[in-house]
Amino acid sequence: MKVGTDAVLLGAWATIKNHPDSILDIGAGTGIVSLMLAQRSEAFTIDGVEIDELAYEQCVDNFELSDWGDRLFCYYASFEEFAEEIREEEETYDLIVSNPPFYSDSFESDDLARNKARFTSSLSFENLISNVTAILSESGVFALVIPYKEEQKLVKLANENNLFLNRVCRVRGNVTTEIKRSLLEFSFVKKELIEEELAIEIARHQYTKEYIDLTKDFYLKM
Repeated sequence: MKVGTDAVLLGAWATIKNHPDSILDIGAGTGIVSLMLAQRSEAFTIDGVEIDELAYEQCVDNFELSDWGDRLFCYYASFEEFAEEIREEEETYDLIVSNPPFYSDSFESDDLARNKARFTSSLSFENLISNVTAILSESGVFALVIPYKEEQKLVKLANENNLFLNRVCRVRGNVTTEIKRSLLEFSFVKKELIEEELAIEIARHQYTKEYIDLTKDFYLKM
């Protein structure tokens, strides 16, 4: 499966300044974000949860073949099922990240696996936020990447669940194009908002200095 730019952005941008001991990757896919966070942090536990069987199997293989296999584990389950089990065990995570499904039902295809990975019918923002707040540690951080057009809706929903936006980076594919993505970082603590913008390319395959600085540790060639 291809490595998506959204995942690379999230894996490189999500903060580890709070030195998390435990990290959860919701919708881990093939494990890219988890692997990037394993490379960046000293977290003792990095869990992924993935509902698509083929992605889950590839994620497990990637974890086992990596240099950080002893810290990485992927669960084959829906996030709702996983979160319920974590709540029952009264466990929490210091950092939760997600590159969630985000297209509306009206654009669904006949490919069920793609629908699971890409559409809000698989995991609604409401379910995502409510379950995150239940298993995020008191001083924890929740970071995700979503379409820019969904930013206000997600922030409002998070606020209703006592999660507050601390940091945002709005992303353009090209310096001349419109903002397409928002990288958002929340916590239970109200802080002065840090706002940033990032353009990925100047021209086709000609990356901006800002994008190179953010992601250079993860590419063999830039």
